Amino acid sequence: MEPAFPKAEYDHRLAKVKAAMEAAGLDSLVVTEPANMGWVTGYDGWSFYTPQCLLVALELDEPVLIVRGMDANAGKVTTYLDHGNILGYPDHYVQQMDRHPMDWVAEEMSRRGIATGTVGLEMDSYYFSPMGYEHLKAGLPNCAFQNGQGVVNWCRAIKSDAELAYMRDAARIIEHTMRIGIEAVTPGIRQCDAVAAIYDASIRGVDGIGGDYPAIVPMLPTGFGASTPHLTWSDAPFKTGEATILELAGVRRRYHCPMARTVSLGKPPQKLQDASDVICDGIAAALDAAKPGATCAEVELAWRRVLAKSGFEKESRIGYSVGLNYPPDWGEHTMSIRSGDKTVLQPNMTFHMIPGLMLDDCGIEISECFLITETGAECFYDFPRPLVVKD
Repeated sequence: MEPAFPKAEYDHRLAKVKAAMEAAGLDSLVVTEPANMGWVTGYDGWSFYTPQCLLVALELDEPVLIVRGMDANAGKVTTYLDHGNILGYPDHYVQQMDRHPMDWVAEEMSRRGIATGTVGLEMDSYYFSPMGYEHLKAGLPNCAFQNGQGVVNWCRAIKSDAELAYMRDAARIIEHTMRIGIEAVTPGIRQCDAVAAIYDASIRGVDGIGGDYPAIVPMLPTGFGASTPHLTWSDAPFKTGEATILELAGVRRRYHCPMARTVSLGKPPQKLQDASDVICDGIAAALDAAKPGATCAEVELAWRRVLAKSGFEKESRIGYSVGLNYPPDWGEHTMSIRSGDKTVLQPNMTFHMIPGLMLDDCGIEISECFLITETGAECFYDFPRPLVVKD
């Protein structure tokens, strides 16, 4: 394995991050989100279950990657960094009550001469714990700390052509995978066997392009369970008279292209068919509104105007920025397609729009992953949207 992009692209990304840091008044930034670490350096490994970080400082020419000692060579394999800037902390820091890897990080910041000034922390990162914060703060008494959440995330918002190429590969993978998933949802087939087919298709990929693991496992709520969106699967068989939601993603070099579709085994209740019609019409209206210069809120409003005529209700957002990510989420934690989000759309932003409707005893999800172009919205895949009815 080698970095997913040429070094020139990583140089450009680092310059963007440093400019964002200066604008936020940060001298240093402790990056703990795996996707942000990977976006800046190429680092890629299933090592985020122990504390790790990337140190970005205005005074340092190159970031410093700090991971568990046994994972340091992963940095040499996947990043462009000079090996002197890839460090592994000793294993006696792992899962101990009297010490923490952030003690070692603080000491390294002192060794590098970046233990003063204002330090940004990704305070809402899944991977940065209160314990880590307390140890880092104790080890850096001469630093002022500031929330740096979103600094790198927002730099990722506008994709490069090379990033879009990976997302288009992921789109081809999800097209194939969703066809396999829909075919597998058949009366008598166990849910777990359908998911096995989904995983097989998504990892094997298409046309010689291999797939990657998704940041979210396949969502497969079925029957009454489809009234809530985030159930996975069991070993129970699919039943005639029930609907199943499939929310999946094609993934290429950690770049995601998600898709949701819904399958009814047998004739669906009228309210489910009506919900499908509303969602499809609403997606079309929202995509028409998704143009450079429009806001996320204006896109949501186009959907909501369709919804208002239907008698259905939906409180939650209908989409979010998507791209490079790691478990447990493929969203970028920046823009949302929701009322009140005044973010202005720009070319090469990418979104997953998923205006699902969860009803009292059933539910439906239909989604589109799309790109903002110079003139409007371009869907990454061409896949039928309406509720799939299998007799």
